[in-house]
Amino acid sequence: MTQKEINQLSYDIIGFAIEVHKELGNGLLESIYEKCLAHLLIKNGYKVTIQQSIPLNFRGLYLDCELRFDLMVNDSIIVELKTVEELIPIHEAQLLTYLKLLKKPKGILINFNCTNIFKEGQRTFVTEYFRSLPIE
Repeated sequence: MTQKEINQLSYDIIGFAIEVHKELGNGLLESIYEKCLAHLLIKNGYKVTIQQSIPLNFRGLYLDCELRFDLMVNDSIIVELKTVEELIPIHEAQLLTYLKLLKKPKGILINFNCTNIFKEGQRTFVTEYFRSLPIE
């Protein structure tokens, strides 16, 4: 994949999240938004992995610590969903850790408990894996 393709994919994911938010509003459980967003993505031809366990290996010690991402789209972008009053640094740290452990180029943090996802309800992060991809 290229940086351009990853950027287009993240744009599409955020667009579908906005559709879900416009239709359902805020105030629902995170799991409901997760299922609806995954449904839209799959319906539109994207490969979506839901709630997959993230392996953690510390110096040869495998830890089954129940780390799970919410969604991964096209095996490239991890999407973490929240329904919180506001996004805080620990939410960002969680996503950045998942990106590092899984060696993925981009992650999107989306909070459905907001007025406008595009303006205030999402944050996007790139990793060194993104920077190593070809631009076009």
